[in-house]
Amino acid sequence: MKKKYYNNHFIQKKWSQVFLKDQNTIDTIIKTFNPKNHQKIIEIGPGLGALTKEILNIVDPNSLILIERDFNLVKRLTQMFNKKINVVYQDIMRINFFDLSHQVGQKLRLIGNLPYNIATKLIIYLFKYINVIYDMHFMFQKEVARRLYASPNNKEYGRLSVIAQYHCKIIPLLKIPATSFVPIPKVESIIVHLLPHTNTPYPIINIKQLSLLTKLAFSQRRKTLRNSLSILFDESEIKQEGINPTLRAENITISQYCILTAMLKNKLNLPSI
Repeated sequence: MKKKYYNNHFIQKKWSQVFLKDQNTIDTIIKTFNPKNHQKIIEIGPGLGALTKEILNIVDPNSLILIERDFNLVKRLTQMFNKKINVVYQDIMRINFFDLSHQVGQKLRLIGNLPYNIATKLIIYLFKYINVIYDMHFMFQKEVARRLYASPNNKEYGRLSVIAQYHCKIIPLLKIPATSFVPIPKVESIIVHLLPHTNTPYPIINIKQLSLLTKLAFSQRRKTLRNSLSILFDESEIKQEGINPTLRAENITISQYCILTAMLKNKLNLPSI
């Protein structure tokens, strides 16, 4: 198979690398993101610096930290910006954002064009650090974005919808055509703003138990709750909380999932996630 290059960089297919090339798209993303000098900004997967350059036209280099796992790109970024910027050579899934926030002394703003192959896994990982994140502006594959902000009674509504919306207000911002990238992906993308709740509309619950509950419900989404959650609840227990046990997973609101999760607090021998 012939190797693909862009701007003299060998494109790593295993990491789903695509690079923004359309300047109008880049300008619109930065305008929407609206970076400020007093903020600490983390760019995930900066690639060849298309967004980075424009951010640095607005803020000082010490306001920005880049996290990149491709060592060849780390070297290029360091050369491109004359070592004036902090480039961290690391897999994003190994970054401790509690430590990073403590080091910079404030909550973090995150921005990035997330690789399609890890986007869902990464966003779940970042929710563990939601208390030190001010907001996130990420580019997702259109199908993943729609799952993030989907409402109940919708085929896109699923486990990711529940967990994401429990943590954040999800705001779709911009549709990005595939032709904005090199190489051109087979899908369109959407920029999504994830804004952590300051006054959460939901009760505080055990996230691991919410994860367990939604995994059971949505892995059998054509089944009714009384069947898909039968290893956790009797039908009568579900009814006692005012929830119809004949509904399917996609018909249950986030608030109702929180109620069901709270019911697990005193149950023993829960199945592993």
